[in-house]
Amino acid sequence: MERKALGKGIGALIPERETSAKNEIIYVQTEQIRPNPFQPREEFNQEHISELAQSIKEKGVIQPLLVRRKGDSYELIAGERRLRASKSLGLKELPVIVKDVDDKDSLEFALIENIQRESLNPIEEAHAYQHLIDKFQVTQEKISEGLGKARTTIANTLRLLKLPHEVQDEMKKGRISFAHGRALLEVEDENRQRKLTQEIISKGLSVRELENLIKAQRPKGIRRRSLNTAREPYIAVLEEEMQSCLSTKVRITKMKKRGHIYIEFYSQEDLERISGVIRGGRR
Repeated sequence: MERKALGKGIGALIPERETSAKNEIIYVQTEQIRPNPFQPREEFNQEHISELAQSIKEKGVIQPLLVRRKGDSYELIAGERRLRASKSLGLKELPVIVKDVDDKDSLEFALIENIQRESLNPIEEAHAYQHLIDKFQVTQEKISEGLGKARTTIANTLRLLKLPHEVQDEMKKGRISFAHGRALLEVEDENRQRKLTQEIISKGLSVRELENLIKAQRPKGIRRRSLNTAREPYIAVLEEEMQSCLSTKVRITKMKKRGHIYIEFYSQEDLERISGVIRGGRR
């Protein structure tokens, strides 16, 4: 069963080149919508879903779900949190936009939505990038262009998968940050990475403190060479962390006591999204 409905708002999710008058919103039975098998998010915050459910209870589902047809049913492309929240309320039908997309586009849409609306943890993000590369032969450059992130950020996110699984698990739990993980990659010994991870957690080490600890434990010759040839490590890590947080390209230039932070945006909607993140709002 489906009925037509009026509405807008999907433009924030679908790239401009995909938006057209054919994007018609319809209502379908909730039970007809199946989960997205390419969903990059591995863990869902139940508290956030409960908050979303309360909002939906008061205002309804403002943003339609994105789906594709699968026989007599529909497969979710983007909107997993809205679907879960709506099911918890027992809603019988939901607004959707039906798109004719392949598996690759389904994963890309889900990835973009998760990054822009509520951040994936860095390991989930890295797995999603790796899946695009392995299954669909998408290059890091294409991922960078599609998500508005620097290619170095994509590369460094993928490098997190080289960390021991125990360290990755702590990152999933949010006990260490992307920037901590990026700094840990400078340590070659996995046991040392595990030990430093526990120090970060037990002592509450900041990224700068971790960087200083790692530098202090390097052989002197290596430490001198790195200082002479590289940017200040903390600035590079901070730059990548901001790019991950804002989902756009960020460049930091630092002088002795002052400097500049350059943040790129690609449309008015993108500017408003970034502004909302900076002010502490939801994506």
